[in-house]
Amino acid sequence: MGMKLIKYEHNPVMVPNAANKWENLVTCNPGAWYENGKFYMLYRAAGDDEQHVIRFGLAESDDGFHFSRVCNEPVFGPSTDGYDAGCVEDPRIIKFGDTFYVTYAYRPFSPGKYWTFPHDVVLKPESDEFTPMAIKENLGNTALASTKDFLHWRRLGRLTSPCLDDRDVILFPEKVAGKYVMLHRPKEYVGEKYGPVFPSIWMKFSDDLLEWENSRSYILIEGRPDSWEEKIGGGAPPLKTDAGWLVIYHGVEHGGTGYYRAGALLLDLENPLKVLARTPDPILEPEYEYETKGFYSGCVFPTGNMIVDGTLYVYYGAADRNVGVATCKIDDLLDYLESNPV
Repeated sequence: MGMKLIKYEHNPVMVPNAANKWENLVTCNPGAWYENGKFYMLYRAAGDDEQHVIRFGLAESDDGFHFSRVCNEPVFGPSTDGYDAGCVEDPRIIKFGDTFYVTYAYRPFSPGKYWTFPHDVVLKPESDEFTPMAIKENLGNTALASTKDFLHWRRLGRLTSPCLDDRDVILFPEKVAGKYVMLHRPKEYVGEKYGPVFPSIWMKFSDDLLEWENSRSYILIEGRPDSWEEKIGGGAPPLKTDAGWLVIYHGVEHGGTGYYRAGALLLDLENPLKVLARTPDPILEPEYEYETKGFYSGCVFPTGNMIVDGTLYVYYGAADRNVGVATCKIDDLLDYLESNPV
């Protein structure tokens, strides 16, 4: 018997704001945090400009469902001339001490209106034989930023190799066996040299939050052929439970060109490379028009989650246009996972 998260009946909980040019087209793929009775949503936003510049907006809520924007300006955006001068996307939030650390995808140049291009194609700059590949191909990559209030930020630097399209990078919210832990999804880690047929979820360990390139990558899970999850990637930051680390992830059918859905993993608390359980079927999938019609039609993309008073809240981008939230009793999901051991 399968299990599905329960979608909020008044979804979407965040939609584009026609009054603000920088977010009048897209609000999706939010990072989320809960603290001191307040839900915070750091959402990806874009306007209808030709370059499709992507920034972050901030909203807050007392109940996790009704969100109000904190300000009418973006709280974080592309740098003027740095590695992330093109766009910032898909924030995932964790906290160490009194500081939030946010991983985010970026490009050196704005992607353009990608939904009008062939699949996986973005705008590229003029280049020559000397141009670094990250610039030439306008590669998607991942960086780290820190903040104490989601309003004032410091860019800490890139986390992943400039020669890889390496996104869906998510840090564990605490050290495990004395090490920081990262999930990542390098698109190039496929084929005979690496093993997986389609892009998969890998794990790294490090002594430093910024130093990962000298760390070995271990395959965590691969996609399943001819299923809803051929291509997979991390979703929201892992949540610590008594049963193990709960990881919500996404899967894509047809090798990465079809519908996006979400599943869940349970990882061992002491050795997160050990997968204890995995949902056989999606726990979240596109059903309603706000999920099936947009700039990626048929997409639910989880990026934020938390457990509050025994309830799991999962925040997700819907069709690359809106934000939805779905919930369940955390014990129900853990019971379901434990009935599907690996």
